[in-house]
This record gives sequence, C-alpha cells and structure tokens, in this order.
Amino acid sequence: MNTKFKKFGVLLLALVFVFSIAACGNSDEGTDTGSNEGDKEVSDDQIVIGFSMDTLQEERWQRDRDFFVEKAEELGAEVLVQSANSDDAKQISQAENLISQGVDVLVVVPHSAKAAAAIVEKAHEAGIKVLSYDRLIKEADVDLYVSFDNERVGEMQAQAIVDAQPTGNYVLIEGADTDNNAHLFKKGQMNILQPLVDKGDINIVYEQFTEGWDPANALANMENALTKNENNIDAVVAANDGTAGGVIQALEQQGLAGQIPVSGQDAELAGIQRIVEGTQTMTVYKPIKDLAYHSAQLAIDLANGKTPETDKVVNNEFKDVPSILLDPIPVSKDNIDETVIADGFHSKEDVYGE
Repeated sequence: MNTKFKKFGVLLLALVFVFSIAACGNSDEGTDTGSNEGDKEVSDDQIVIGFSMDTLQEERWQRDRDFFVEKAEELGAEVLVQSANSDDAKQISQAENLISQGVDVLVVVPHSAKAAAAIVEKAHEAGIKVLSYDRLIKEADVDLYVSFDNERVGEMQAQAIVDAQPTGNYVLIEGADTDNNAHLFKKGQMNILQPLVDKGDINIVYEQFTEGWDPANALANMENALTKNENNIDAVVAANDGTAGGVIQALEQQGLAGQIPVSGQDAELAGIQRIVEGTQTMTVYKPIKDLAYHSAQLAIDLANGKTPETDKVVNNEFKDVPSILLDPIPVSKDNIDETVIADGFHSKEDVYGE
C-alpha cells in the first residue's frame, strides 16, 4: 500500500491546485464522473482502488462494476468508480483525477487500447500500479492483465456457426476496431473459418468492425451486407450480443430472422432470450463474477506490493504482460439451464418468461 507520506504529498498538491482554481474565480461547470461514486476522501489505513471504466451503457459492464465493488469492499477496500462514456479524452482525465486522489492501485477497462497507454504512464509516474481489466491496454508497461481467453471466444463463436451452417456465404460483424479484444475475437474466428475458406466451403462476403460496439452501427453494417449480396447470406458471426441484436433486427426487416445462424457473446439477457426464441444461435458466457472477484483480490495484492502468480503472458506491443485468462463457456439452447441459470446469472423466469 502507498505510504502516508506519499498520500500527504498528493493531497498537498491537490490543495494547491484547488486554491489556484479558486483564485481564478468560480465555475458553474461540473464534473461528470459517469458514476454515483464521486470524489471521496482517501483514508490512510484502507486500500483505495480507482476503477476507470470505458462505459456503463451495457448490462455486462454494470455487472462488472457491481461484482468488483462488492468483492473489494468485502476484502476491506474502497473503490472509486468512474465511467468515460466511450470517450478517450474523458477517460484519461478521469484517471488523472483518480490518481490525484491518491488511489493505491488503478484498474482500467480501456475504451481505446492504445490511447489508454497514457493512463499507465501517468499512474506509474505517481507510483501506482495498473491492472488492465478484461481489455488489454497496448503499447504500455501494464503491470497485470486479467481477462478471459478471448481468442478462444472467437473460436467458439465461429465453430457454433459452422456446426449450424457448414457452407455458404458468411458475414463477419466484428466489435470496435479500437478494442484489442475485438481483434482477438476475429483471430479466433479465423482460426476456424480460414481452413474452410481455403477449401471453398464458405465465402466471407462481407466483414466490418462496429464502431463503439454500438448495435445501431451493427444494424447499419448488416443492412449493407444484405444489400450488397442481395440477401444471399447463409450465416453471420457477430462479435457480441449487442451486435447480434443489430444483425437480427436487419434480418427481421427482410423476413430472414431465425433462418440464418447468428453468434453472440456476453450472455446478456436479451441475447439469451433470442436464443430461446430461435433468432440467435449461441452466445459465449464469460462468468463475470469470477473475473470481477478475482480482479478485486489481485488489485489489492498489487496495492500491497505483492506480485500475483500468473500462468500466461500476453504481448501488448510493449512487453509480455503477466496475464490471467479465465475460461469462457459456449451457450446454446441446449445448455442455458446448466450455465447462466444454474450460476444465477439470469433467472429462469427472466429467460423463459415464466
């Protein structure tokens, strides 16, 4: 944990900054932290974790926040959460704010894998270690990366679609180009698909990244794919449940929903319900509670100067980052009850409307 002297120095600098601003006059412009945590007084006898999140717009990230905070507080730590609403400049500014408050460790879900490198540099200048949460920060001296095996996620997505439709015209609706995970998903997908392309069994007739992971952008991309191919599409590999939702909306407009297999990821309730309805083929369940709980403990270990045990390294174009990669689980209509419902991730009533 950081020393009291260090925190006193940070606090003194913060006070100087505050007084200098006050001397220039008051401002009516507030600070949107993106959460209801706000600024809190840092205690010298308690680990304080700064949690810088790309977004809280999706159900999945709200769960990450809640599980992470729950476990950290159970372990005696305090968590300051800020969400940047998918704005790189805002995320960097918020991270600087967390650093100025004297947090002991910084956990970052980056919006842009490369832009977030500035956060790592600023944190290290202040003697604060950085845990890259779920998404890898690239080109930076990241201390620890905790996620799922995202290349394996892509393999699961593609394999499920190939099992459902082994030949024909394929469309790839990927995630955000700025997200390193999106590239890992695609790499995993192509591990499965490329041999079939080489054999001539399938043709990839359209592929596009989805800006901001926005379902509306996925919808537009899928509409373009259908138009360019005169609706002659046999299968769609969609990178997550949000993009799958956009894809299926486009298919519904053409009367094709349920006729074309579509993948997903994150096991969002809407995605699971579409699987039950028959419009989505599969999703990938990544037990978020395990990720969040494990990361909370590891963040505290980093704050206390411990070196967590890792079983892998992942290169981020700066170094081989010590990494822990958890196992994802493919989910189809056949195993919903044994996976997301059995884990309490969704209730049977919510899934089946009972």
